[in-house]
Amino acid sequence: MSGLVLKLGPKERVLINGAVIENGDRRSRITVVTSRANILRLRDAIHPDDANTPVRRACYLAQLLLSGEVDTVSIQTRLAGQIQSLAQILRDKESATILARAKEAIEDGNAYTCLKLLRQLLPLEAHLLSVSHQ
Repeated sequence: MSGLVLKLGPKERVLINGAVIENGDRRSRITVVTSRANILRLRDAIHPDDANTPVRRACYLAQLLLSGEVDTVSIQTRLAGQIQSLAQILRDKESATILARAKEAIEDGNAYTCLKLLRQLLPLEAHLLSVSHQ
């Protein structure tokens, strides 16, 4: 059996297809076998007030798609534009590869994969922003 494996801590919450699921008192492991399920660990969620950098804004848009409570076409268009903007700024080979894959994921309607890829850029963005403020 294959699929996404979620390892949840006690009382950890996860959003699955618009429903908030809370784990019990013990650690658990759940395998999601449905492809294209919209899944977001709430501990990883970015609050709207914290979507204050280019990569964090892109992550937030992907997160909105996972919530299932938005105009999908509009948010996908905004996210594709944000990814394109990031591609013009982050030109190193690794970032370019990540952004190209994120763009493909969003074009394919896979917001989870897009978010997972974009989150890989958060440490680079934090580093670049800290260097520019010195």
